[in-house]
Amino acid sequence: MKLPRRARGPPWDDAIRVWRGRVRWRVRALRQSADRTYRSLRGLEKTASTSRVLNLAALAARNVGNFEHQQSPFFAATSLNGAVIVRHRLRDQEREAFDRVRFTATKLIVPFERSDLGLGGHSLFVAERGWLDALEELRGEAPDLARDIAVLEAIDELPSLDPFLLREHMKRRGFHISPSHFEISAPDLAKMQRFVGAEIAKLIELAYRETDGQEDNIARLVEALLSAKTDDRLEPLRVTLRLEREHYREGIFAWKGFLYYKWVLNTLWGNLRDVFNELGRVRVVGPIDAETSSELEILKNRLRQKMERQVKAVLKHLNVYDEVFQQLTVEGNALAFRDFLLKSPEMFLSLGDGCGLVSHIATYWRYQFPRAKPLAANIVQLMDTLQDFELSLGASVDAADEPAPEPPPWSRSHACV
Repeated sequence: MKLPRRARGPPWDDAIRVWRGRVRWRVRALRQSADRTYRSLRGLEKTASTSRVLNLAALAARNVGNFEHQQSPFFAATSLNGAVIVRHRLRDQEREAFDRVRFTATKLIVPFERSDLGLGGHSLFVAERGWLDALEELRGEAPDLARDIAVLEAIDELPSLDPFLLREHMKRRGFHISPSHFEISAPDLAKMQRFVGAEIAKLIELAYRETDGQEDNIARLVEALLSAKTDDRLEPLRVTLRLEREHYREGIFAWKGFLYYKWVLNTLWGNLRDVFNELGRVRVVGPIDAETSSELEILKNRLRQKMERQVKAVLKHLNVYDEVFQQLTVEGNALAFRDFLLKSPEMFLSLGDGCGLVSHIATYWRYQFPRAKPLAANIVQLMDTLQDFELSLGASVDAADEPAPEPPPWSRSHACV
């Protein structure tokens, strides 16, 4: 008998191990929803922006009466401005829809009802075979199809949907979109500017050593660096880095991306520590048999290993950056840093993907288990959440083949990146 499409393809060890031995609650879970994606999105109805989700429906609801939001939308098609865009980790059967090997993709979901994402909707993956025909059907008769295609392709170039990077990237690509689509609070922006200022103070001293009023210029230069526009004030920086003009903007954007992710990770360590601690203490509400309880503990241990491995991979990328930046600021080796920026796109994408996964786990865990509320869930909810986390983190981990894990970076006093 021919197997259904979703059951074919490479081995699905992670999914099998997570679901094996739990038929009773698995059936209950499947009855609750045919697609975990929409169940997860329902929980994000009040959240407009995360590293993995851009909820345009929620943004539209928050900006009713905001003239600029309506005049400078994300898309030309009204239907798409109520969509939810997800940075999605592809499952084995989903990868078959693409002409090249991909592990993540941009998923566009146009909900049936904007106020209740749990009802589902029409969806497509950017760049999957036939996606342009599907997009045209979703848009209806709206004008400027080419612009909406270009917007989605620009979004698909990014490793995550962090508001700051998304805003900067869309500006670089020449799209005029209202700032109200990018939820970056003023305090967060100020904190990030202070962080970037501290990070690049030595470089500014090196590049502007012959300029009067250097200290007074640091804040202004940080603002210029974080701007999407090419600023003449940064010309000495371009000269210091020995970047040709055609490579300058791309190099600076990659650099901003590394600085942004360093800042994000500095704000995440406390949340990640909480996830690790609470993972061992979360209580199951309701009946649970011995076999399911054992499977739950195995899943928790496997998830801890995968999270530690992901964090170490992210730190490895940042350590490469730190080493090269030190060569620039301490040894005056501008060529090493320039070469790093020119060759960094692949590393930047990997860093962004890893940072997005870590951020997603930390923020979604806190959504599921708010502070000051009981740290408890029924077995369906808990297993569903942990399985989503595990599958998003990728390949399986065989505990027998893995060395004993080192303490995670947030457990050490010098861990801050």
